[in-house]
Amino acid sequence: MTDQREVAIVRWPGQVPSAPVGPAELLAAYHLQTQAEKGEAVAGVEGLPDRYRGEIANPQAVFVDDVVLLALNGDIAVGCLVVTASVDGRSEVKRLWTDPAFRGRGIASSLVSAALVHAAESGASGVRLSVWKWRAGAIALYERLGFSVTESWDERDQLVCMERAV
Repeated sequence: MTDQREVAIVRWPGQVPSAPVGPAELLAAYHLQTQAEKGEAVAGVEGLPDRYRGEIANPQAVFVDDVVLLALNGDIAVGCLVVTASVDGRSEVKRLWTDPAFRGRGIASSLVSAALVHAAESGASGVRLSVWKWRAGAIALYERLGFSVTESWDERDQLVCMERAV
């Protein structure tokens, strides 16, 4: 039987209960999966590019100016998302990840919705994101949440850039 407790969305590290939870394992899973999908699979975190290893090793330092949202099932982190500080009136959503065992429960939607609320409360007029074109499910989710494809601001091939007002 699967644990069906409600999942809470909290800001990390500020609102996380005293249990030792954090985004490192979720970020590791996100980056390892992304590397594999790009055809550049690595055996473990040590094989990831330096910038990704830095996020995993010390997310609090890397995302010091940003807000990290965690989805918690009890005291276990099952999803994460980073909302960057607003630049030129826009925030960016990055690193959306839900533990595969918890997918299909609306966690990603809840994380993005919380990110939109945070961005609006922080004075941003819009939110943008980029997503790999092969992640059709993620693109569909973002479209359902009001994002639309826009001109790319990222030089990397196969990225879809999206944005929406808040």
